[in-house]
Amino acid sequence: MAMEISIHEIDRQDKYKLLIGCIIPRPIAWVTTVGSDGVVNAAPFSYFNVASIEPMMVSIAVMRKPGSQMKDTARNIQQTKEFVVNMVDVHNVDVMNQTSADYPSAVSEVESLGLEQVPAALVKAPRLAASRIHFECKLHQIVELGSPVTSDLILGEVVHVHVADELYHAGRIDPKAFAPVSRLAGHTYAELGELFDRPRPVYSPESEQK
Repeated sequence: MAMEISIHEIDRQDKYKLLIGCIIPRPIAWVTTVGSDGVVNAAPFSYFNVASIEPMMVSIAVMRKPGSQMKDTARNIQQTKEFVVNMVDVHNVDVMNQTSADYPSAVSEVESLGLEQVPAALVKAPRLAASRIHFECKLHQIVELGSPVTSDLILGEVVHVHVADELYHAGRIDPKAFAPVSRLAGHTYAELGELFDRPRPVYSPESEQK
């Protein structure tokens, strides 16, 4: 037996719980931006993933506030056309979570929490020293989703990457050294579990089952 769920018959909260409970684990983009007033904003988003390799791009969906109001991160990116994604791991997950509080727009999470800032190479938004991997991004496109708009899907082109030496070996990221943290449902997060390989098979007519 399988439960059949008609999305037209459930409310917004049930849709939310269904999505975040089924689509797991989700990587976390800890995004830093700068507002037009110079306030440095830091906020985490788990609707985040790879969007393209060439050009190198990432996607971040930022839900809007009630009344279809843009969140600070989306508004800052719309205005400045740039941002930094600071990756989350076991060492910075607690302070990352602190930046998820609803700070007023005029208050910097970075300054309030005493987070160390590091200059980026090609964008004005700072990197966070608490992170060991940073993606400097230029805005490619913002896609408004919903009517009225309920989410801003941000596509950013990665223009520069910083990776701590201890994480990078022979052209690859060491996942165990990276120790990433992912988002599950509710208040739950997860560390990297057991690793296993499944080489991608090569199709041949002879491999087809008769």
